[in-house]
Order: sequence, then C-alpha cells, then structure tokens
Amino acid sequence: MKRQILHVDMDAFFASVEQLDNPEYRGLPVIVGGTSARGVVSTCSYEARKLGVHSAMPLFQARKLCPKGIYVNGRMERYLEVSEQIMNIFKDSSPVVEQLSIDEAFLDFTGMDKLGNVEELARKLQKRITDEVGITASIGLAPNKYLAKLASDMDKPHGFVVIKEEGVAELLAPLSVRKIFGIGKKAEEKLQEFGITKIEHIAKTDLKILEKVFGINASMIRDLANGIDHRPVEPEDTTKSIGKEVTFSRDYTDYESLREVLLELSGQVGFRLRRQGLASDTVTVKVKYADFKSITRSVSSHSHFTWDEEIFNMADSTLKNINLKEGVRLLGVTVSNLSVFDETETLDFLENQKLRERNKTVDALKMKFGEKIIKRGVTKNNDKKF
Repeated sequence: MKRQILHVDMDAFFASVEQLDNPEYRGLPVIVGGTSARGVVSTCSYEARKLGVHSAMPLFQARKLCPKGIYVNGRMERYLEVSEQIMNIFKDSSPVVEQLSIDEAFLDFTGMDKLGNVEELARKLQKRITDEVGITASIGLAPNKYLAKLASDMDKPHGFVVIKEEGVAELLAPLSVRKIFGIGKKAEEKLQEFGITKIEHIAKTDLKILEKVFGINASMIRDLANGIDHRPVEPEDTTKSIGKEVTFSRDYTDYESLREVLLELSGQVGFRLRRQGLASDTVTVKVKYADFKSITRSVSSHSHFTWDEEIFNMADSTLKNINLKEGVRLLGVTVSNLSVFDETETLDFLENQKLRERNKTVDALKMKFGEKIIKRGVTKNNDKKF
C-alpha cells in the first residue's frame, strides 16, 4: 500500500494569532518578540517578511527594516490554546498524528482512500483550520515525511502542494543541500569543499565522502537526497512508555560514538516526557547487534525524573555495562513506569532548579522551531556530561 503522508504547517503562527485576536492588525506587518530594542524576532507576519524581517533577527535590525511595524510581546499561553484546537482537528482527521512543534505535525493518511479521495480529504482539513480556528495552514502531501515537509514549504502561505513518486529525482536535483533537514550552514560549507552544492550531488556521492561530513548519519542523508524516507509517523502513546531508537548504516563498537547518540536519544525522550506532563522512574537501553540479536537493560530510580540529564546519566551508566564488541546496529532509549509530573518534588535543591530552567529553555526552542534546532554536547571523558 502506498503511503500518503501530510505535513501541516501553520503560516506565521504567532503573528497569525495576534492578527486573529486583533483585527486591526490584519494586513499589517506584525512582529512578535517584544517592544524593546533588545531581543530577537520570534515570528513575523508575511507583510513584515516582504520587508526583509525574519525569525531570529535582532529586534533592533527589524526596526530599521520595518519602523512602522506592529511590535508585540509573545503570549505563549494563548498560542498553546490555539495549538490545542488545531491538534484536535488533526486527531479528528487521522488516527495517526505526530506533533513536531506547537504549530506543525505529520498526519498519516495511508489507507484513507476508502473514505474518499485523499487529496480532497486533506483540502477539507485545511479548510477546517481556516473555518474553525481563523488562521491558515500550508499542507504538503507526499509518499513520505521528508517529501511532505518539503512540499508544505513550497507555496506558503496557505499553500497545498502534492509530490508524487514519479518525478521526485527531477524535483530534488536542482535544490540546495540546505533543503535536506539536518544540513545547516556548517555542513553546507563542508560539502562545498567537495564541490557538493545541490541535492543531486549528494544523491550521487560516495558514502565514504559523506561520512566525513555527517558521520553515522551519512546513509540517511543520501537516502533523503534520493527521496527515500522510511520513517513512520509516530503518535505519542503515553499509557506505558516513551522511547526513541536509531538504526545505523554500519555497526559500531566504540563506546564514545554510541554515547553521543545516547545523549541525543535521551533529549528526544525527555522532551516528549515533559510535553505530556509526565515523569518516569525507569530507563531502558536497547541494543541490536550485527547478527540482529537484541538485548535490553533497565535501571530504576528511587524517585521520579523528567530532565534530559537524569535520563542520560542513567542510560549512560547502563550502556557502560553492555558488550559492544559484537557490533551495534541499533540503539534505543525508553522510559517507563510513568506518572504525572509533580514539579514541586524536584525543586528542593539549587541543582534541580538549574536543571528545570535549562530544560525549559531548550523545550521552548524545540516547541517553536522543532527538535533539530538545538543539541546538547557531551564530553569525551566520564566526568561531566553537560
């Protein structure tokens, strides 16, 4: 059965909510981020974007480009309220929804052609958002997540783009390498050293060269350049456990490389745990070897935890006691024994307060810009992990 994946992305979400709540702002350049000269632009309306303003731009610079703009402070509680409305529409439209951030999600429409033409169903979803919420969304419909996300960004605002399997290579070939998520400015510069500037170049480049830039992610990047993405849409199931895992393109036997991956997985799990208002007392590390044999090792704590650092420290101590010499082809981290998070239990000490503030700052960035926006670093020794 051919997959039918939607990526739905709200248009200039924060600014659109401000224009929704303040009709006098409609059609005008609205910049969300603050009223002082300090700080940065969080989101701006398309009227402001036409003048060169964009997210993450310093506000003083935005004022030079758009002196007559409407500058407002963000209202996160209101944005979360509208986001919940939108997510409920998504859940009404598909049984499989993966929320990426406050204003975007993947929906799996595979098999829904039994209910009608999938493209028409997707257009009805888009119309529901406009009619019931009062703001617009752009939609990409494609055979996989990567292409769906690419499509949703092709005709903003209020766009609707369909990418079919036929012609994917021709579509991707001339695009900049930056159109592949995970490739930022530094990776782009490294690729340029090898004469790689377009997606078609990555698609044809030897994997050994790509590994010099992307390491263990090289195979995944080349697959994306060829329009291949097997990742499923993953709804969050909070009833029993929350986990993330990654399959490698080659087998790993060294602890340090796997430790860095473990850190990233712990951050992804922690973000999902906190977004659902939960805590855990058990961490499980899963390893699948080159011969496809799998093992799991679990460790429990006498108290509940929710911060990335706590998850990583427990997972790391578990990984140290697992045999890696057989070659690891998959690594996973799962938290279980879940309960509602009681924040008052974690704020007894100054260090816990630091963990809280650090994680909440990271969470806010991920909610707005997606999980790829920030990564934690890990040292090469066994002292301090963060």
